[in-house]
Amino acid sequence: MADTRKPTFKPQAGKPGVVSAERSLDDPVGGPSEAAGVKDSNVLAFPEPKGRKRRRTVLTVLAIVVALVAGIIVAAVYSPVFAVRTVTVDGTKLLQAGSVQKALEPVKGKPLPQINDADIAALLKPLVQVRSVSTEARPPSELLVHVVERVPVALVKSGDNYSLVDVDGVQLGSTADPASVALPLIDGQGANQSLFRAITAVLATLPADVLAKMASASATSPDAVELKLTDGKTVVWGNADEKELKARVLEALLKAPVNPKVPVNVYDVSTPRHPFTK
Repeated sequence: MADTRKPTFKPQAGKPGVVSAERSLDDPVGGPSEAAGVKDSNVLAFPEPKGRKRRRTVLTVLAIVVALVAGIIVAAVYSPVFAVRTVTVDGTKLLQAGSVQKALEPVKGKPLPQINDADIAALLKPLVQVRSVSTEARPPSELLVHVVERVPVALVKSGDNYSLVDVDGVQLGSTADPASVALPLIDGQGANQSLFRAITAVLATLPADVLAKMASASATSPDAVELKLTDGKTVVWGNADEKELKARVLEALLKAPVNPKVPVNVYDVSTPRHPFTK
């Protein structure tokens, strides 16, 4: 087989200008420059694709922005600049705003972003008049607390006093003079739990002006709720079905003009689509 290796030409000693075709076995294939790892200066360097460069720039910018936002959030959550200094309360009628603010003293000095509704509800739990709360942060240092109170719907005789109770039977206050409170009286001793709930559910449905006209409420069963007006007239309510409709019908009947020649003693809304008086 023919030798395909390239010969190297060397000038012979003592014979200038004469070139011999001897191959040096010590020379590595490819020449000393390639053996030494030296790059050929004639190799072209292709530029990086524009899309890849743009992607890398966008990712870098996003990483910087995320880091800055995270830093700002951490600073806001723990910064004393946003510590609560003022607590404002609204929505209180039974309670005094001052008593709510006193119960919320532990939140003062705490950064606003660290406060949530659950924390406030836990602090106000001893105040039975509070049904629910929601909060509103007003930077840099004010916390606004919206209070939704329980609504008293009846009076229950308790010893020498009368307790104001809501639809759940929660005692919200007391009075020694039932006439001073425009709420109907319930016999809490004689009614069992189901009857009591049936009565309070009806009273809670009535508009405030209608509720104020009630003197008492009773029930022989959950399907036979009856109300007494302060003028002695009776309201036959029936069961808890369609109670919102019954409340609107009763309100309309009470506002209707009265014919002196045909006095009304009973308002029957037990079938609200066909009410009648007698």
